[in-house]
Amino acid sequence: MFEIREKPQKVERAFLVGIQFQDQTQERAEELLHELEELSDTFGVKTVGSIIVKIRETQARFLCGTGKTAEIIEKCREAGGDVIIFDEALTPSQQRNWERETENILVIDRREVILDIFSDRATTKEANLQIELARAEYDLPRLARAWTHLSRQRGGTLQRGEGERQIELDRRMIRKRIQQLHQELKKVRKQRETQRKQRRKRPVPNAAIVGYTNAGKSSLLNLLTDSDVLADDKLFATLDPTTRKIALSNNQPLLLTDTVGFIRKLPHDLVEAFKATLEEAVLADFLIHVIDASNEDAEEHIIATNTVLAELGADKKRTLTIFNKVDKVEDPRILTKLRMLIPDSHFISVKDTCGIDKLVKDMEDILEEDLDQTELIIPAERYDIISLVHRTSHIFEEEFQGNSVNIKASIPANIHGKIKTFIVSA
Repeated sequence: MFEIREKPQKVERAFLVGIQFQDQTQERAEELLHELEELSDTFGVKTVGSIIVKIRETQARFLCGTGKTAEIIEKCREAGGDVIIFDEALTPSQQRNWERETENILVIDRREVILDIFSDRATTKEANLQIELARAEYDLPRLARAWTHLSRQRGGTLQRGEGERQIELDRRMIRKRIQQLHQELKKVRKQRETQRKQRRKRPVPNAAIVGYTNAGKSSLLNLLTDSDVLADDKLFATLDPTTRKIALSNNQPLLLTDTVGFIRKLPHDLVEAFKATLEEAVLADFLIHVIDASNEDAEEHIIATNTVLAELGADKKRTLTIFNKVDKVEDPRILTKLRMLIPDSHFISVKDTCGIDKLVKDMEDILEEDLDQTELIIPAERYDIISLVHRTSHIFEEEFQGNSVNIKASIPANIHGKIKTFIVSA
């Protein structure tokens, strides 16, 4: 991956800065700061201190006022921090101003932390290309910052004007790389669309598991499909889509796809960057929305997820809402409140399998509603058609009559073309 920035050192200790605007409550600011701490932990950096700064109006130079800037730097030094992480986005000039003030302390924002996490965890070609593109577009206006670090490391030996000339060369190089990335992504997306068209031809419905990051989506996929997809207790454990098949008791196979977890304040270009995994939600026959019932911010998580789904045009999909981790909820009033919030929701625990049977039954019922009830008479020698019906349909009755088989079943609409000559007319 082409990297523009040069960090002065590997950071290990973070001092976090939350921003509370006038229209925000203290509780909201604290929630976001706590989430930033989780992001920092996933990033591999220990939090050594934090502060919430109340802002009436954003300041062009530092985002906050000069007095508060000095206070933040002093607190960071006292805590032994080597990086200051803002929960609010910083402009390139604000980052440069901060790092001139801090001298030997790196200053980044929430967006850069998410980018680095994604860079470390993406595995598919498309995801890596998309992350490189997002990183390049993020770093392009920050080239001067990279050269400031470089000159600092070299003891200020660069001649006047040398940095400016090199920045222009780097800008041309990265713009060219951005163009190349766009072209490569077009090819990969074209290949993916071909694969999706082939998948649509297969008579197997699909459900996408969506939800806030770390809600237990991968664990649910593992339980339902008896697989071993990574299910780590960290934010963004899953970045690339994973699909597994489950055979339901009504003999109807179903593909389940795990998707990247959503998060509040997720940069819009990263929503675009991970359209590869989020598109599974758009194409799915229905959604399984997983929510961590034990998280005190569950309602905020629901809003964040629904907002991204709306951006993708998937908010009108039929959805099974699932509150997971009920085994961790000690106060029954919390569950009562959540039931009132979404009355038809499921309350489960992947850990002890509580509520799973009812969930699977409802998944079967959804597929049943989408199936046509049909009577077929199939010649006994057409094992291919008989096998197809058995694999894809819910069979109510099956009777052998001479050299044919009479079957009454719920048939998926997408196999009608293959079985229409065997349908008994009303």
